[in-house]
Amino acid sequence: MTKPNSSKGLFAWAMYDWANSAYFVMIQTFVFAAYFAQSIAENETSGTALWGNMIGIAGLVIALSAPVLGAIADEGGRRKPWIGFFTLMCVFGCSMLWFAEPSSDFIWFALIMAFIATLGAELSFIFYNAMLPDLTTSLNIGKWSGWGWAMGYAGGLFCLIIGYFGFVEHGASLFGLNEASLQNVRITFLFTGIWYAVFSLPMFFKTPDTPSKNKTIRKALYDGKRELRNGLALLKDEPNIGKFLLARIFYNDGLATIFAMGGVYAAGTFKFDTGQIFMFGIALNVTAGIGAFGFAWLDDISGSKKTIIGALIGLIIPVVAVLFVESETWFWVWGLLLGIFVGPIQASSRTFMGRLAPQDKRNQMYGLFALSGKVTTFAGPIMVGWITLLMNSQRWGMSAILLLLVIGLILMFSVEEIQGTKHEKIPQIL
Repeated sequence: MTKPNSSKGLFAWAMYDWANSAYFVMIQTFVFAAYFAQSIAENETSGTALWGNMIGIAGLVIALSAPVLGAIADEGGRRKPWIGFFTLMCVFGCSMLWFAEPSSDFIWFALIMAFIATLGAELSFIFYNAMLPDLTTSLNIGKWSGWGWAMGYAGGLFCLIIGYFGFVEHGASLFGLNEASLQNVRITFLFTGIWYAVFSLPMFFKTPDTPSKNKTIRKALYDGKRELRNGLALLKDEPNIGKFLLARIFYNDGLATIFAMGGVYAAGTFKFDTGQIFMFGIALNVTAGIGAFGFAWLDDISGSKKTIIGALIGLIIPVVAVLFVESETWFWVWGLLLGIFVGPIQASSRTFMGRLAPQDKRNQMYGLFALSGKVTTFAGPIMVGWITLLMNSQRWGMSAILLLLVIGLILMFSVEEIQGTKHEKIPQIL
């Protein structure tokens, strides 16, 4: 068994980011989301609303179930079995989308399968994130967190490249796929499921898991719920962590909505076809990977709070621009700039919690961290969907993202960069 804090185990852990990212780029953000709005839904406005509502409902289910599942996993010890179960759920949902033909007859089938895939991808990531503090130290947790996100963007990039050039462009000639029924596009959803399954294997084989505590599920659930209550009560003694979690609720909702609705927005407002969606996704993953990798060093040098605030400001500016530009060229420019700041916010948030939380309360704090990342993520996509319907405009609908990001930024300024319980300044690595 690979020992904790070994490079081999940590690299295998980061490989799961490479695997998991396939769902987010191919299904939730770019390809399937746009395919659903353009080819399955009756029109792009109703497609935006239906997709937003589906993502929102999935977010609500995740928010309600994550604390319970997290409690079982924390008290039971092992996390890999849960990651394995939810990985298989996502693989199944993605693969079944091959059967979602370009017809409104497949609206509910497509939404249900995408719903299953979304639950699997999101819930597996909760347990995956919780593994990191046990695998490394506080001195380089920022580096590995950032590198994990960078691996994710690299995985998404390669998945998009293979999907586009291997199937969409040449699927008919190489595999005899019928372009009239968009089989060359639909095959990428099956490919996503296979990609996720194959590249998740190194983490299961090479990364050490927390030992089992030999508790029954019932006992683990009882103890876990008690620990969750204690964790919420602990926030009375750790108001600074509470402030951070509140800020994260808002800016994470903004990020989640960008991921959920970005491809639909490009397809509806700027009339991107499938090829353009793929190429934009490829380019965006390049800039996002560069940002996640580069800011990983900044996090360890200047601190997580400064990194988060800087990245949020850097994200808000292109979001404003994307809402107003009319030119497809300027959408590309501002959209790619936006990608640079997405990864650092996510990676540094994960790191910040590891640094803020008292060492003996990390599991509780990461449970609350997971809860803050999911408790209201249903709100953003639903807001976008309903505003789009009411105003008959995707631009108006996407303005909800800007509001969420600005509120999160304002709240981050009140968070202090101090160690939990001891209330000492967090040491920086120079």
